[in-house]
Amino acid sequence: MPVVVLVSGSGTLLQALIDAAAEPAYGVRIAAVGADRDCVGLERAAAAGVETFVVAPREYADRTAWDLALAERVAGAAPRFVVTAGFMRILGPATLGLVPVVNTHPALLPSFPGAHGVRDALAYGVKVTGTTCHVVDAGVDTGPIIEQRVVAVEDDDTEESLHERIKVQERELLVDVVHRLAREGFAVDGRRVRIGKR
Repeated sequence: MPVVVLVSGSGTLLQALIDAAAEPAYGVRIAAVGADRDCVGLERAAAAGVETFVVAPREYADRTAWDLALAERVAGAAPRFVVTAGFMRILGPATLGLVPVVNTHPALLPSFPGAHGVRDALAYGVKVTGTTCHVVDAGVDTGPIIEQRVVAVEDDDTEESLHERIKVQERELLVDVVHRLAREGFAVDGRRVRIGKR
């Protein structure tokens, strides 16, 4: 099943998907990797022989024009769904209207949404946090939850040490969820995502 992956940074989540997709049994082909700027993630994709593209917001008059351009590039790869893997932009209606978009977040949503989920969880003093895989909607980390994994917060954790442990779970979670969505199909019913339904 073809998917498009969108990245903004180092591409470690993307690399986990590239490695998994190298196995035929995984059932996913990364049709293209897109970014909002030049980044290491694009280099990882190119090294794996995956088509890449950049749609930089600064090259467009406004968010609407950028969103339309991004949607056009994504549609050109004909994906069944899109994965945002460390993509640091809010998607607009043109892109969200194409196919489902799947994202991971380094906290147990709906708690601690936004760009500082790990820092916010640590500052609040929670004893457990984790990672969430969800369907993207027009809000910030507000879409229907697909699956979550829990990570314990240690007394001596820093933001960096906690985030590193979350990233391990986040990569495993994303690889597993993408595999299941591709092989079993899924349906979004209100706030519920049902895997095994088409």
